[in-house]
Amino acid sequence: MTAIQRRPKSNSFANVVTAQLQKLLPNIVPPLVAIAIFLVIWQLFTMLPGAILPGPIKVVQQTWILILYPFYDKGGTDKGLFWQVLASLQRVAMGYTLAAIVGISLGILVGTSKVMSRALDPIFQFLRTVPPLAWVPIALAALQKNEPAALFVIFITAIWPILINTAVGVQQIPQDYRNVSRVLKLSRAKFFFKILIPSALPYIFTGLRIAIGLAWLAIIAAEIVMSGIVGIGFFIWNAYTNGNVSEVILALFYIGAVGLILDKLMAKLQTLIAKEQ
Repeated sequence: MTAIQRRPKSNSFANVVTAQLQKLLPNIVPPLVAIAIFLVIWQLFTMLPGAILPGPIKVVQQTWILILYPFYDKGGTDKGLFWQVLASLQRVAMGYTLAAIVGISLGILVGTSKVMSRALDPIFQFLRTVPPLAWVPIALAALQKNEPAALFVIFITAIWPILINTAVGVQQIPQDYRNVSRVLKLSRAKFFFKILIPSALPYIFTGLRIAIGLAWLAIIAAEIVMSGIVGIGFFIWNAYTNGNVSEVILALFYIGAVGLILDKLMAKLQTLIAKEQ
């Protein structure tokens, strides 16, 4: 009798697993097929006469030690890709957090004050067009050290989409909401937390998602130029100068994967915060 009662549980568990797999397959299979096609095309192109870049098979053959041992640490800048990526992510986290705090604050100030908007908007529009690499020599000249200079490059690159999108979001708050706050005589604090932030939140997160991608791009560019610091950008430049193209391609895979994960995490955070509003 006990054995007979257990069977439905087993079948129920199998049904749940099967149902979950059926839900996941439409999301997993198309990307896997697309990646497989891309790898095949890449491999075929590298087999053409005169091809210089290695194909995926050769990349794996030449970098299998780095793939299998991403956690090795021999001191200095001779570290596995895990530590290289982690060092870059730490810089991005610090610079991006500072950019988010300053960008959202200035964006709210500009969005709520027409005078500040007219005064600061030309400066912001001028500075945001400067490429990240152009800030590197200025940062090095002003700060004299690679680490603070790298953080500044991240900050100055990431702040503009956050600031501008926040300002636009605040300016787009419906007039009806403002009128209701006046009728109800809401305090500034309640207006800020109950109306301004929830209304501008989609714009703020749009800026944050754009900025996280730019921050990741900026640190790669900064680390390529700045020598002697652990990071994925320096790893790429060091591999290139040593003629290890396969290592460069492997590092690019890491960069793309981390960038994708950062964007997905930011989108998930936006969904969770939006549910709380």
